[in-house]
Amino acid sequence: MTAKLLLVEDSRYLRMAARQVLSDAGFTVVEASDGEEALRKARESEPDLIILDMLLPKLGGERVLQSLRQDPATARIPVIVLSGLSQGNAGKLKEAGATAYIEKSKLDLTKSGENLVRLVNATLRKAIPLVGAKGSH
Repeated sequence: MTAKLLLVEDSRYLRMAARQVLSDAGFTVVEASDGEEALRKARESEPDLIILDMLLPKLGGERVLQSLRQDPATARIPVIVLSGLSQGNAGKLKEAGATAYIEKSKLDLTKSGENLVRLVNATLRKAIPLVGAKGSH
């Protein structure tokens, strides 16, 4: 089964590069370029994982994360936060409900995008019991 990812990033270049890397790795990628679109697509497409930029137009990433966690339909979807801010924010974001965190400067989207793909795979592996439990009640 191919995992479906929701990629939320307002930079067209970064979104296209990340989509290419993730598609090449075998994922289905749904995209959103602002916070409102992210929430709508999270409900519509029911992704297995969300990659969320923090600095977004219309609705900031922290508000999006908060809304995702409060909505029963999206509360269990793992979220990898993508940020230009330093690792110092990781703890705060994890408290807010982020599953994992990666700095944009650490993204390697030129070649295989290995670190992003590795993080997505590791996060999905941890989340599999949750995804499996989604339809069981």
